[in-house]
Amino acid sequence: MTEQRAQDGPLVIALDSSTTSTKAIVVDTGGNVLHTAKRNIQLHTPAMDFYEHNPVRWWDTSRDTIAEVTSKLSKRDRERVSAIGITHQRESFAPFDKDGKPLRNGILWLDGRATKQIREYGNAHIHELSGKPAGVTPAIYKMAWVKENQPEHFEKAYKVVDVLGYIVWNLTGRWASSQAAADSLGLFDIKKRDYADELLDIAGVTRDQMSELVTPSHEIAPLRDTLAEEWGLNRGLPIIAGLGDGQAAGIGAAAVTPEIAFLNLGTAVNAGVESSEYKYDPVFRTHVSGIPGNYVFEVLQSSGSYLAGWFRQALGDPKLLGDPDPALDEAASQIPPGAEGLVTLPYWNAVQSPFWDSVARGAVVGWRGTHSRAHMYRSILESIGYEMRQNLDSLEAGTGVKLEGLRAMGGGTRSMLWRQIMADTTGLPITVCLEDEISALGAAVLAMASTGTFGSNDVATAAKQMARFGETIEPDMEMHERYKEVAAVQRELYPKLKDTFEKLYELSEKYPSTKPESPAAEL
Repeated sequence: MTEQRAQDGPLVIALDSSTTSTKAIVVDTGGNVLHTAKRNIQLHTPAMDFYEHNPVRWWDTSRDTIAEVTSKLSKRDRERVSAIGITHQRESFAPFDKDGKPLRNGILWLDGRATKQIREYGNAHIHELSGKPAGVTPAIYKMAWVKENQPEHFEKAYKVVDVLGYIVWNLTGRWASSQAAADSLGLFDIKKRDYADELLDIAGVTRDQMSELVTPSHEIAPLRDTLAEEWGLNRGLPIIAGLGDGQAAGIGAAAVTPEIAFLNLGTAVNAGVESSEYKYDPVFRTHVSGIPGNYVFEVLQSSGSYLAGWFRQALGDPKLLGDPDPALDEAASQIPPGAEGLVTLPYWNAVQSPFWDSVARGAVVGWRGTHSRAHMYRSILESIGYEMRQNLDSLEAGTGVKLEGLRAMGGGTRSMLWRQIMADTTGLPITVCLEDEISALGAAVLAMASTGTFGSNDVATAAKQMARFGETIEPDMEMHERYKEVAAVQRELYPKLKDTFEKLYELSEKYPSTKPESPAAEL
């Protein structure tokens, strides 16, 4: 960051309200993050496969993080703040009364309660209309669950909105969201970028209960005067229509052309590419892009760094409480590729791409008495790479463009072992993004684009100006060929186990969990 860049030009504030926390950052025109604040959000699990938030925390944490980062700015720098951008955890929603009070806890993207509704309503027509394969994540099926099991919440609701929509209401007084945020609920005719009446009917909500829609990177409304005064910001400061955190990660990585994909090694692992044309596919899901007029083709693997963390916590050094373990990484790095015949199906949290099966489970096949914890850990990391390569094949088919590289972000990039495994299994160079809060940076790009500081309001131009990169990990193509043989074996597992997973699901329905409800599970 140059001294001139730090002192001149507009600044923007970006907010990222995610599954575990809310972060706010202050960013300059070079993509340099000047200040950061974070507040955690408690995750409630009132029953098996139920995941919820108290929606009040979506706003409380947003207010507090913005207050903290603005308090660190000088008076002159607060005057330079020219816009606020927002990104959020996609597919999560809650019902609210007219005063913005939540009527029940918010149901999150990873919540798995709606298997019956997925099977009843999910079909090829809804996939084509919304761009979303029937699966765990789209909110439409969990909204249908509420309609059928807790209808009073929607009957009393003034609004039923996504996380971004609720934050925007608190910031501006307008019930509005971005097309690139509300789209993830699965209620859109995605080609029209508007709600589809037949999807609203399935969800059990009305058009009037939805947020108004704004084109991404355009102004939604000005910041409330009371908040501007409280934070020492300019009156009339524009709140910019943002996007979901997955699309935002791609924008923050400047993965804005179809030959470069973003690869987020986060709690889940997802990857995506930009497209100027709408397509739908059995493997990937299609989102409205943060670049107006574009779409994002995205693959999602539910078990990412979550699965590596689960292993470290359940079977690793108990003193580390699941944190990264350099000794385990070192031991796994000494295991030959292919983990000496140990093969993992990484469906601990069901499977999204490529099968979209909400009842799938994990499996580890090939155990011998000579295998160790390090073998299983390496096999887990390799399995995520095998799945990603298969999913990237579908992205390339969707765009018709061969991928030239991946831009990686997320906690998984800190593991040198996993980075190399991902490069070798995918056969693509992986360039690491320097900014940790990459989704927040993507929201900052849209906010900065709105100011016209780069000569236009073009989001792709702003992304290229603001993205910052570290090292590039080159794939070992000889290793890639070896991995392809193991991957071929791994791909046989799901078809052979699918009926077994179905029987286990039937047993879980017959003998449901008796876990007591969390004290904070309901408001």
